[in-house]
Amino acid sequence: SSNDTCEDAKKCDEKGGVLLPAWKPVEDISTGESVLRATVYLMCLLYLFVGVSVIADIFMESIEVITSKSYSKTYPSGKTYEVKVWNETVANLTLMALGSSAPEILLATIEIVGNNFNCGELGPGTTVGSAAFNLLVISAVCVSAIKDGKVKKINNYPVFLCTSLWSLFAYVWLYLMISVISKEVIDIWEGALTLAFFVNIISTPT
Repeated sequence: SSNDTCEDAKKCDEKGGVLLPAWKPVEDISTGESVLRATVYLMCLLYLFVGVSVIADIFMESIEVITSKSYSKTYPSGKTYEVKVWNETVANLTLMALGSSAPEILLATIEIVGNNFNCGELGPGTTVGSAAFNLLVISAVCVSAIKDGKVKKINNYPVFLCTSLWSLFAYVWLYLMISVISKEVIDIWEGALTLAFFVNIISTPT
């Protein structure tokens, strides 16, 4: 009911956020004080965003260094080639994906740990939103950026196909876990099965 919603919102306001406490009192404050509080919270939020971006950038650079490692291999014919240590498909589906999704993973982790492993307002939407953005918006931008009369092809088709199909499956599986199998609760066996799906993703195109 609307009364329950108001009570829940009031409790949330009195408790505060995951990291920042509530600035009491939370009721009967002037417009000027509301603007001041909003400014302080906004500055704190921007500070946290900068911290997450710095960590994500360092993490991404480290991953790029790791995945770019190669060694020289001499074949019986006598020719020597540079061979990458990491398989390109595995690197794209694991380390590179983890690095590009680091900000929302950090935000979701901070939230769920701060809420005693209870889902908060961000919830699964952080990861789902990022995956949907990569699959739909980034693909659309890449297609629209191609000039008229020019044709570009996908260089690593197995990675693209594997990512697309498994991404669609991930949306369906997440919906089943949250809304059908165990409503609004993630059981241990569901988490373990999801991890097994991840291992299967890596082994699919390799």
